[in-house]
Amino acid sequence: MGDNHLITSIFTEFQKTLDEEQELREVIRTVCKEVDQISREAVTILQVIHHSEDGTAPACQRARELFEKARAGYAKLRETVPATDYYKYHDHWRFMTQRYCFLISLTIWLEKGILATHETVADVLGISAVEEKEGFHLDVEDYLVGLLQMCTELSRLAVNAVTRGDYARPLQISKFVMELNAGFRLLNLKNDHLRKRFDALKYDVKKIEEVVYDLSIRGLLPRPDPVAV
Repeated sequence: MGDNHLITSIFTEFQKTLDEEQELREVIRTVCKEVDQISREAVTILQVIHHSEDGTAPACQRARELFEKARAGYAKLRETVPATDYYKYHDHWRFMTQRYCFLISLTIWLEKGILATHETVADVLGISAVEEKEGFHLDVEDYLVGLLQMCTELSRLAVNAVTRGDYARPLQISKFVMELNAGFRLLNLKNDHLRKRFDALKYDVKKIEEVVYDLSIRGLLPRPDPVAV
């Protein structure tokens, strides 16, 4: 009788723990669903860059406003997820965060033509850039996947820029993506997902090179500024 009571007590506690964890997962799912929807809005808004140079600045401004809304969502996640359980629940926001890294990096490149650092992206989302054993932070691999997604989008932009007669943009994209490609080659990538994304970068580089080469043989590349030279 004593053993049965002990076993019942132990498994009752197990069930209580499982119920609490399930409740926490539901809260996390709800928050992530809201924040993920914001990222999808940003993706749609930034599509204008492929059709109109004039629409780029307003699109970036609108994306910035959406990032502020996402920041509030990440604050909820930070409050909800126990400090010691970041990687236990990481899959709930991993792909969503990779998309935000892509969107923020793309927006900053469109605005300033520079690489958004890991720290900058984390700051936009209002989370820590320091990878610790405890606490909510921006995982470095999520950031890197976001950069690779940005390269794919820029290779598409290089093609569409030519279609609308902007021959300077592909050169700018080519220089930037080549530098990023060189940076990635310094890494010893062991994560399968990240490695596959990096393998796809060579196709983005090839597409951009073909655009620049085509402009070159057609004599359409903008001449360098003599003053700048």
